[in-house]
Amino acid sequence: MKGSKLLVTLAVSALLFTGCGIKDQNAIIKINDKAITQAQYDELINKSIAQSPFGKIGDLKGNQDGFLYLMMEQQVINQLIIQELLNQEADARGIKVTNKDVDQALKEIMDQMGGKEQLMNVLKQNGISVNDFRNDVKNQVKMQKLANSVGKITVSDKECEDFYKKNPDNFKNPQQVRASHILISANEYQLGEDIKSKSKKEISNEDLKAQVEKIMTEKKALADKLDKELKADSSKFAEYAKKYSEDPGSAKIGGDLGFFAKEQMVPEFSKVAFSLKPNTVSDVVKTPYGYHIIFVQDRREPMVTPYEKAKSGIKDYLTNEKQIQALDKLTSSAKKKAKIEYMDDKYNPEEIQKKLSKQVDDATGGAATKIKEQTKKNQTDKSKK
Repeated sequence: MKGSKLLVTLAVSALLFTGCGIKDQNAIIKINDKAITQAQYDELINKSIAQSPFGKIGDLKGNQDGFLYLMMEQQVINQLIIQELLNQEADARGIKVTNKDVDQALKEIMDQMGGKEQLMNVLKQNGISVNDFRNDVKNQVKMQKLANSVGKITVSDKECEDFYKKNPDNFKNPQQVRASHILISANEYQLGEDIKSKSKKEISNEDLKAQVEKIMTEKKALADKLDKELKADSSKFAEYAKKYSEDPGSAKIGGDLGFFAKEQMVPEFSKVAFSLKPNTVSDVVKTPYGYHIIFVQDRREPMVTPYEKAKSGIKDYLTNEKQIQALDKLTSSAKKKAKIEYMDDKYNPEEIQKKLSKQVDDATGGAATKIKEQTKKNQTDKSKK
């Protein structure tokens, strides 16, 4: 079910709130005199970039005033603030997490994922160490205990049945393929931004275009060369992926993407992947991320998950939805009472938002400001009624 096994999803996809091995203790934000450090920020922004699809199309950190980097920076800072507020709330309520709690949570995750080996494969695919994963699970257990401390959270069988009936599409499993790929990263816009940021002098549009085209041609030539060799001997695909692929999430494990549905990949990629027979190497495929070589290994036909099989996942999902709602309320309340200081305005989410709005205004002739003003006016008019 879409959204089920939320503890697994949170733990595997993010590792957002841990600060393992922090050495640099320079405070960038203080919340009630407790510090969020530069090292915590650096660790989280690096992980976020590595896990983001945008991180695969160029050097985001090379242009820290760029729109994509600012968007990610704002998200990261808000996450750090929220987690610090919730950690302080948990400490105030005397909430503790024991090793037994963590072991039990890990066992549940392994059971849900089909065993320890499957969990290890997912961690490896996402570049997550076992120690970091365990620390993140510990944090997630703490957040669950904090949510439950507001009031016991329960989900009835009727709620599960109603959810199943009202959300039939959630239980339709579309056709899937299992495929591996090799990515030769190449995005014209990001290449241009990288060239401009590294250049010591101003570059004309013509020169910039020529440099970008030269790099794109070189990357395409490499992809064509690898594709030809792999069509001659597909048994080398995993070896080539580890050596050549620039997809950090899959390169380490031979390019394996696991099973996925059409909508999980960009259209150009899915169109080719779902047209190939198993054990077939594709021609070179161009997407916004660059040039791909795809190797399809298996297929799954569409099916509907019966209620009894879905029930456990539904209950997990609804429980976690209620826990998230409880944490949202706690966060809002804690933020109103908290003393939040920014050691540098660079890390103030409101200042970042101003930069983002200006970039949108510059690109659209003031659209962001106009929308903001109209929204404010609508809210004012509504409050007068």
